[in-house]
Amino acid sequence: MEYTQEIRVLYSDTDSYGVVWHGAYTKWFEAARVELVEKLGLKLSDLEKNNILFPVVELNIRYKSSAKMNERIIIKTKISELKPLSVTFEHKVYEKETDTLRVIAHSTIVVIDSVSGKMFRRIPDYIYSKFSQGCHD
Repeated sequence: MEYTQEIRVLYSDTDSYGVVWHGAYTKWFEAARVELVEKLGLKLSDLEKNNILFPVVELNIRYKSSAKMNERIIIKTKISELKPLSVTFEHKVYEKETDTLRVIAHSTIVVIDSVSGKMFRRIPDYIYSKFSQGCHD
């Protein structure tokens, strides 16, 4: 399964060089990751009520070319790797009109118990199965 989101780059997304500030991408990746997880049937607010959180433990971003103010960009997000302890998402950012790849990133989450702060030894089966479905759609 792939989640696609279109965004217009706003002035507040840019830096003093007139290009998208690197931190803006992390907000967009978070939003896309949440939408994809919820489309898989995992409502984050319900998980949180059950003391389950998905913190990001790794984020790798490769900037290919600069996105600029007022560009329409497309962010495509999918699960690229599912392991017993973690889920890695791939995010690709394209300029809409030319389909130019701007950024490729990978973000990895784990599952923790919010009360103890400890990571699960394995992703709980019902959560793992939802992520597994997302790998095959």
